[in-house]
Amino acid sequence: MTREIKTPNMTQCLVAGGFAGMAVDTALYPLDTIKTRLQARNGFIASGGFRGIYSGLSSAIIGSAPGASMFFLTYEQIKSSLSSLPAQQQPFVHMFAASAGEVAACLVRVPTEVIKQRLQTRHHNTLKGAVQGTYATEGLLGFYRGYLTQVVREIPFTCIQFPIYEYLKLAYARRMGRPIRSYEAAMCGSVAGGIAAAVTTPLDVVKTRVMLSTKGVGQSPEYSGIVATLSRIAREEGARALFSGIVPRTVWISIGGFVFLGSYEKVKSVLLETGLLSHR
Repeated sequence: MTREIKTPNMTQCLVAGGFAGMAVDTALYPLDTIKTRLQARNGFIASGGFRGIYSGLSSAIIGSAPGASMFFLTYEQIKSSLSSLPAQQQPFVHMFAASAGEVAACLVRVPTEVIKQRLQTRHHNTLKGAVQGTYATEGLLGFYRGYLTQVVREIPFTCIQFPIYEYLKLAYARRMGRPIRSYEAAMCGSVAGGIAAAVTTPLDVVKTRVMLSTKGVGQSPEYSGIVATLSRIAREEGARALFSGIVPRTVWISIGGFVFLGSYEKVKSVLLETGLLSHR
């Protein structure tokens, strides 16, 4: 006997997604800092090395919960609305739903990501200084530096991760003859995240360079544009530089996929089973 698949409502998506976002960003922040410093043009040591690996954590926490909430709210609602399509079309549904979720989430995530990475690489020493410095030199648009690059990076990532994630969950549930448990979904998320992370590392390097690229009044940023940045890095530093930080990124996102998707599935299942927030 199969259990009816329930779709969380808006409030449940927001709560489960927010919890998952804060859990993964807080637990794995040091790996994210190391990855960012490896990808910085100044190099790992000049960007801070292993010192202050929690620099920028406050900015990450501010953006993690609302960003993850926006992603899962969009993802779950689109996936549910298109669930009647044939099974062979479901991978494309997951790609579309995840892509739409990332576009929505990046509206919240990118400003905090810009500030976080500038703190991680010692461009600024305090959260207040980073916010004031970015606004003074680049205005409000400075907080969205790299938005397009982030979206272009996240869409291929999610188009790889979520179809694999949903497939692994479904295949495992069929093999076991029962609904998948939260820790099993977490393992599926870890595998899917690791594969997607390794493949999309060059886009992550480009995103890091663009976000760390500041400009003064009347000046152009050091890095601008996805194709131009890719070409410049390959030309000046070699193709190998496009895979800078691939090991910590893959490890970070593999563990992150376990924590992030496992936490989300657990909180979601608890909310659905208990009926908490079901009428709000």
